[in-house]
Amino acid sequence: MAPPKLLSPLFPWLIILTIFLLFLYSSLLPFQSPASTSSSSSSSSSSNSPLTKIHTLPTCNFFKGHWATDPNRIPIYDETCPFHRNAWNCLRNQRANMGRINSWKWVPETCDLPRIDPFRFLSLMKNMNIGFVGDSLNENFLVSFLCILRVADMGAKKWKKKGAWRGAYFPKFNVTVAYHRAVLLAKYEWQPKQPSDGDQDGLKGIHRVDVDTPASDWASIGDFYDVLVFNTGHWWGFDKFPKDKPLVFYQAGQPIHPPPNMLDGLKLVLENMASYIQKDIPRKTLKFWRLQSPRHFYGGDWNQNGSCMFNDPLEELQLDSWFDPRNNGVNKEARILNRLINDSVQGTDIQLLDLTHLSEFRADAHPAVWLGKKDAVAIWGQDCMHWCLPGLPDTWVDILSELIRIGLKTG
Repeated sequence: MAPPKLLSPLFPWLIILTIFLLFLYSSLLPFQSPASTSSSSSSSSSSNSPLTKIHTLPTCNFFKGHWATDPNRIPIYDETCPFHRNAWNCLRNQRANMGRINSWKWVPETCDLPRIDPFRFLSLMKNMNIGFVGDSLNENFLVSFLCILRVADMGAKKWKKKGAWRGAYFPKFNVTVAYHRAVLLAKYEWQPKQPSDGDQDGLKGIHRVDVDTPASDWASIGDFYDVLVFNTGHWWGFDKFPKDKPLVFYQAGQPIHPPPNMLDGLKLVLENMASYIQKDIPRKTLKFWRLQSPRHFYGGDWNQNGSCMFNDPLEELQLDSWFDPRNNGVNKEARILNRLINDSVQGTDIQLLDLTHLSEFRADAHPAVWLGKKDAVAIWGQDCMHWCLPGLPDTWVDILSELIRIGLKTG
């Protein structure tokens, strides 16, 4: 018997619908497979481990590249920024050649480095906070950041709360950016010589360093900041802690025996502080450790008439002669300390902010003798350690802002 006439036109559509449903099912099947479920479960379990989560790193290596002149490049801010520190305000102090110093652009090998857009960045960071912790080189970094961001919010106000040394609040965006001074990161305090110490070769006292205890300036800031940038290293030398006022290292409240030398003490501090950051700073916080900012003393150290009166960056072939520890020059410590820092943050979610190499070129960008005070050079020598502002740290800000943007997007 012939089928009903209505079935004939519907039949091809039923076949097509059946094929479509089979295709859809087969497409979705991999997402429902036991292997995928197991992998998802494993990933979830892994993310609960404090030592396994690593923030997604950018595909571009911003730290490897070269400097190129860009005659159209001008600073985002000038000498009128209220967050300046006088000794770094090279425009106001009439540092020679500032136009050329700020015409250099860092060009990564494999990608472009966009210049920070202060409006867009503060919009991204709305209702969030950024903290810098460490020594004056992180403060140098902070001042550049504050002056750049102020362009987007001229109502920015100075901010010193929660133990911060200095900072700013940007009311249009409800964003705070601040610096907590902790030059060794670990807690340390001066203890004058006691009668029981006896006559120890002119010892005046000790600086006790508790390698397992963070300095109080930043120990309780973790819940406030969404991004933290740490550094230390520039105070770890005998110019800061001579033999008559040495660092003496304690752990668990007791002196460490045998007493570590300064470099081994630093290693202990780095390991303990990295562990503390990993355990006590919330996991949602983006964490960076800025590697060393290189010095450019030529002809002697800071207290030996060392100078940095250069008009142009160094050439790449010159870098090893300046900074390779095997040459035992006065600027060698950056690469030595970087090795210790790199080892200490392994297995954590702390990202290395490796600004050392790109900064090694810039012998031209220090305040040198333009320090804003008449007798500063006679007392302190040339400043071949910190950086003119505006200047090199503005490039640090470009890189950090990109890494924050990537981290917030992928973390």
